[in-house]
Amino acid sequence: MTGLGAVFRPQLAPERLRAVVRVADEVGLEELWLWEDCFREGGISTAAAALAWTERVRVGVGLLPVPLRNVALTAMEAATLHRMFPGRAVLGVGHGVQDWMGQVGARVESPVTLLREHLLALRALLRGERVTAKGRYVQLDDVALDWPPQQAVEVFAGATGPRSLRLAGEAADGTVLTANTPPDGVRRARRLIDEGRAAAGRGDDVHKVVVYLLAATGSGARERLRAELLAEGVADVPGLGVAGDAQAVADAVRRLAEAGADTVVLQPTGDEPDPEGFVRFAAERVRPLVVVQP
Repeated sequence: MTGLGAVFRPQLAPERLRAVVRVADEVGLEELWLWEDCFREGGISTAAAALAWTERVRVGVGLLPVPLRNVALTAMEAATLHRMFPGRAVLGVGHGVQDWMGQVGARVESPVTLLREHLLALRALLRGERVTAKGRYVQLDDVALDWPPQQAVEVFAGATGPRSLRLAGEAADGTVLTANTPPDGVRRARRLIDEGRAAAGRGDDVHKVVVYLLAATGSGARERLRAELLAEGVADVPGLGVAGDAQAVADAVRRLAEAGADTVVLQPTGDEPDPEGFVRFAAERVRPLVVVQP
């Protein structure tokens, strides 16, 4: 079944989260995703609040930038969420926007190397293993969590380029793709992820792909969508974004699912006038129109 979610964008003030996430829980939205964009809301703090305010909705963080985080801290925070809210936290990590990492003195020479080392150590720690690592960036000496998750958990990786997509297949349990990924881009990503899985001997493992879809509905939807795509410099890429009614959005979701997406997360424009209404739209109007995938 194709999963469906929505994004709480960090352009909204943190105090708006409570109302949005409660609507998501009330209307039965499957997943609400948060971002840890510099220099806005913190990913773990907002996820913890969202999970505490709700009972059912899964809360994803896509992504936590690893240059900002010691892997032991990432593991501690992730394990805490997974133990307090079993089955409801979905965490992804990435190498971060390099300009932002440079602003805070955290930019590294090889972001892909750091992401690989972080992923391998993080997944081992969350499995309850005792880890010693002497990598280029990740250094651990006989580290184990006192409170690892009580069940197996997935760690997602954000990826765009070929090297990071292959790495996601090699060292992560799933991949998060940005809203700048059209259906053909999802197919290409799947091929590269599978190459990484095969190289690591993980060809039989389940590897989920989450794709953001920029979506706008209601008054001025097409104008808002086009303005955001122009700002991103991708206005002329076929298959990016969708503006219109529930059927138009559901059709765009289905195209991404057919290309290989397991979950599609609707991303409102940065100037979405009604975030709570957008969540209701996703759950009550789009979800029933999305065809269940075999």
